[in-house]
Amino acid sequence: MDDKQRDYYLSKMRKVLIFRYLNDEALIRVLQISNIISYKKNDHIISEGETSPYLFSVLEGSVNVSVRKEKGKEIFICTIGGGEVFGEAGIFLTVKRTANVISTENTTILRIHRKDLLDFIKQQPTAGVKLLMIIIYSLLKKLRDANQELAFERKADIEQEDIDLIVQNLMKE
Repeated sequence: MDDKQRDYYLSKMRKVLIFRYLNDEALIRVLQISNIISYKKNDHIISEGETSPYLFSVLEGSVNVSVRKEKGKEIFICTIGGGEVFGEAGIFLTVKRTANVISTENTTILRIHRKDLLDFIKQQPTAGVKLLMIIIYSLLKKLRDANQELAFERKADIEQEDIDLIVQNLMKE
C-alpha cells in the first residue's frame, strides 16, 4: 500500500468510533494488521451460522443485516453504514454468527482477525484499552437497544391480547 492509499484509509478510520481516540501510530498499526476488502452490491460478507474470528468496520458504503426465518425468509434487522462496526462478538468468542451481512452498494470494509487484534492490545496496551472500552460500550448500546425493542414488542403483544379478549367477549353477547 502506498502512502496516498494509507493516508486515505487512515482518514476513513478516524471516522470510525472505535478508532477515533487512537493516535496516529496506533492507527497505522491497526491498518497494518487489517485487511481492506472491497465488496460489490449484494456480496455476502457474513453468513448466518458460520464461525468467524473477525471484527469488521465499514469504511465506505453500507451493509444490511438480516436473519433467516422459517422457510428461508429473510427478516431485515438494520443497515450499518460508514464509520460503524459489526461482528464484535467474533473477537471475544468462537461462536456462530447470528445474522447475514450483505453489502447494499460498493462497500469497503476493514477486517481485523481476533489474534491480530489481541497482539495489538498486548503491544499497545493504552490504545488497546481505549479500543476495547469503546467496543464494550458499543455492544452494551446494541444490547440496550435490543432490550428496548423487546419491551416494546411485549407491550404491543399485551395490548393485542387485551383487544382479542374484548372481541371474544363481544362475540359471546
